[in-house]
Amino acid sequence: MRFPSQIRWSKYAAIVFAFALARAHAAEHVYLRTGADLVCDHRETMADQVRLYLTASADNYLDVAANEIVRTEPVVEPTPPAAQPARTSTAAERPMDLPALLHHAGIQHNIDPDLLASVVRAESGGKAHVISRAGARGLMQLMPQTAAQLGVHDSFAPEQNVAGGTAYLDALLSYYHDDVALALAAYNAGPAAVARYHGIPPYAETRRYVQRIIHDYNRRKRLEAKETAAQKPLLASFAAATAPGQSKLGGR
Repeated sequence: MRFPSQIRWSKYAAIVFAFALARAHAAEHVYLRTGADLVCDHRETMADQVRLYLTASADNYLDVAANEIVRTEPVVEPTPPAAQPARTSTAAERPMDLPALLHHAGIQHNIDPDLLASVVRAESGGKAHVISRAGARGLMQLMPQTAAQLGVHDSFAPEQNVAGGTAYLDALLSYYHDDVALALAAYNAGPAAVARYHGIPPYAETRRYVQRIIHDYNRRKRLEAKETAAQKPLLASFAAATAPGQSKLGGR
């Protein structure tokens, strides 16, 4: 199956911004006219705007117009997940098929796997067990709290990490109306920073991060186009060689 060059293949009627917290009894679903469905810890009304706090932290929030909120519903406190067994050894684990994981996640969330591959490359270099100085873990560098909110119990398990990171990126793309640069900036610096500066924050690290991913994504697409073009003569030659009266090896 060939993937189209666009970042996302379709838009959803509703996309869940899954950030349920340990304080789930205080959280609520906020449904917006855009079709997005955000789960926030609490909210604050300010004139004609509402500040939706994604976590208990005062720095992690999104501002929306009050008239954009269609309705709200309380979030039912989830059942705590069962304790996960300790990871005893990585040597016996099956080899990671990263392209297949990205392919599956891309289909699940209508995101081009090439974009996911570029994010993974920028975040971890494709290393499943890397930990950043800030404590982010795994292929898509999920912070422990974010991983828990996304239902990722083991950030070092490639399948879980990619699924959680892709769901997070999906929600950001939905919220920013498929503006890839803003979604990537929010993935790196947080939605609050994007809101604070009304765009990509003036952080050198974040700006380099966004540029690096977009550059790598475009490189992948140029390479894909080049390889596709190079295959056309070969395909035409193969078709001629297998025409009626020809053997599969081209002889008579």
